[in-house]
Amino acid sequence: METNRLSQTLEKALNAQMTNEAHNAQIYLAYGAWASDKGYEGIANFLFRHVNEERNHMMKFLEYILKRGGKVVVSAIPAPGDDPTSVNDCFEKVFKSEVDNTTNIYNLVNMSLAEKDWATWNFMQWFVKEQTEEETLALDLLAKMKVAGGINAKDDALYALDNDLAKTPDDATLAQDTTTENP
Repeated sequence: METNRLSQTLEKALNAQMTNEAHNAQIYLAYGAWASDKGYEGIANFLFRHVNEERNHMMKFLEYILKRGGKVVVSAIPAPGDDPTSVNDCFEKVFKSEVDNTTNIYNLVNMSLAEKDWATWNFMQWFVKEQTEEETLALDLLAKMKVAGGINAKDDALYALDNDLAKTPDDATLAQDTTTENP
C-alpha cells in the first residue's frame, strides 16, 4: 500500500529546500568564522546563533517529509561561497541569502497551492512568517551598518556595532506584530 502523501514534485522540492536550509546554516557558519577571525566576536556570536536556527529549519523539513510518508534524500551541501570582504559585505550577503531563501519558500507555497496539498501549504505558512522575520533581521543589520558608516565604517563604529550585536536578540519585531502601544 502506498503511504506517501506527497507528490513526487513536492517531495523533490521539499528535499531541495531541506538541503537549502543546511546550506544557509553553512553560510552563517562561514560568516561567523570570518567575523571571529577578524576580531568581531559579537557579530560572530550573532551569526553562530543563526547556524542552529537554520539547522532547525532543515530538521523541520526532514521531519515533515517523513511524517507525510515521503523519502528523505540527503544531498551534498554546496559550499558557502567566498568570505565577506567587510562587515558591510557580510550583512549584504546575509540579506541576499535570506531573500533567495524567501523566493524558494514562496515557490513551495505556490506548488502546494497548485497541487491543492493543503497540509503542505499549511506547513509552509510557518516558513513564510519565519522568512519575514529573517528578512527583517537582515534589514536591521544593514540599517545598523548604515548608521555605523556603511562601507566606510570606522573601527570605533564597528567596535560599537560588534558590542551591540553581542546583545541583540535573535528575533525581529514584525510589522504585523506592532501596535500603537508597542511600536
